[in-house]
Amino acid sequence: MTAPIPPSPVLVLFRDDFRLTDNPAFHAACATGQPVLCAYVQDEACLPKGVIGWWLGQAATALKDALAKRGGTLLTPQGETLPVVQALIKASGASEVFWNRRYDPVGKDIDTALKETLTKQSIHVQSLSARLLHEPWAVRTGAGQPYRIFTAWWRAARELGEPGRPLPAPANIQFATVPDAFKKDTAPEALLTPALPEDATLAEQYWPCSEENARTILDDFLDGTLEHYETDRDRPDREGTSGLSPYLRAGLISARQIWQVARQAEARSGDHVNTDKFLSELGWRDFGWMQLFYEPHMPTRNLRSEFDQMPWQNDTDALQAWKEGRTGYPLVDAGMRELRATGTMHNRVRMVVASFLTKHLLTDWRKGERWFYERLVDADPALNAMNWQWCAGTGIDASPWFRIFNPVGQSEKFDPSGAYIREWVPELANLPDKLVHTPWKMDPTLSRHLGFIPGTTYPHPIVELKQARAIALESYKNLKGSDPGSVK
Repeated sequence: MTAPIPPSPVLVLFRDDFRLTDNPAFHAACATGQPVLCAYVQDEACLPKGVIGWWLGQAATALKDALAKRGGTLLTPQGETLPVVQALIKASGASEVFWNRRYDPVGKDIDTALKETLTKQSIHVQSLSARLLHEPWAVRTGAGQPYRIFTAWWRAARELGEPGRPLPAPANIQFATVPDAFKKDTAPEALLTPALPEDATLAEQYWPCSEENARTILDDFLDGTLEHYETDRDRPDREGTSGLSPYLRAGLISARQIWQVARQAEARSGDHVNTDKFLSELGWRDFGWMQLFYEPHMPTRNLRSEFDQMPWQNDTDALQAWKEGRTGYPLVDAGMRELRATGTMHNRVRMVVASFLTKHLLTDWRKGERWFYERLVDADPALNAMNWQWCAGTGIDASPWFRIFNPVGQSEKFDPSGAYIREWVPELANLPDKLVHTPWKMDPTLSRHLGFIPGTTYPHPIVELKQARAIALESYKNLKGSDPGSVK
């Protein structure tokens, strides 16, 4: 009797979606009933450097471990996506390929070419939606155009109803045999795991990396922090935010999972105000990806063209002082030091330091955007660029140029006791609450008593706020066609 022909395997490609739960591509592949071959193609064109590179390496390792517990493995071949996938198909005899869509320009172009080529070769391809609540093209104006204002977009998005329910992790998985030619790509050393910058001394302890860690952080947030979210989210001296953005970035948890569990918590507590505010942050994330989808040059080009003529000063010494947390403004310096050490920065402080760089120092926002992308554990090509253009006033639905955050006023309002400043700028730890925001105002007697020498123990401010603000406003006023409220 002739032996039955074994079913051909199907191939699943993982990319920034390093999870088993609510992973549509993985779920659909397993649902075929055919053996599943899992791969993460390490394509140089898609591999970021810096802290985010380290984080994605950790997330891929976590996925590899999760698959191993179920009896499978994750292939991690290196090379250009198309030839690597073609080689995988040839070696394994795979009949179908599954992946979750990407919306960044590089990933989108690679996936488009891959789909066209494989389809011509009679390989069935399925690309599915996994990253966002809604696809970038799903929410449109009455004229069929993408929205340019978040509040209008969010209102229209909510009218679409609740996002789809998250998918469970597949109950039964039949893993394919790894082809001989790719067995080397199952070894631990085959997975690139970029090292952290030497000064990111706290990142590893701050960010445990697995699906389970993501879900624990979500549950802890909903059990306590959420009830004060609307107010405490602006307080860097309090635990007022979710801490989920790195896990969303790496796909260790999905937006749909967060949405569903938050809605369940809301049903139990009746807390609509804080829940709606929290869920709107998921909306802001979708809005950012929508912008990048239609404006692929957003990380490098002003979306408001009048800023192409902005006379940026681009003082290299000032930029370096900003990066190192030596500006002489405690809240700015605390945020920048937190960033270097941990790979994160409180959201309110991110706005303050971005405003300070672009407006008080008149430094091109793109220099700040690049630094953040190198140092943030949640560095995201859409959100990072959109938020920087928002702070700089150069983007869609941006804060107007004349909105200039005063770092002293922000510090006194949102870190009144200086707890956040004292944690990250220890030179100021012993100063009275009032002076922790303005150490340059210390009188000589107190200075001698505390052994604190302004300008030596801690730097003098590198700019005078009132003067720098006036220069920034005058620079914008002189731009051809400038209008503080306009969006082109």
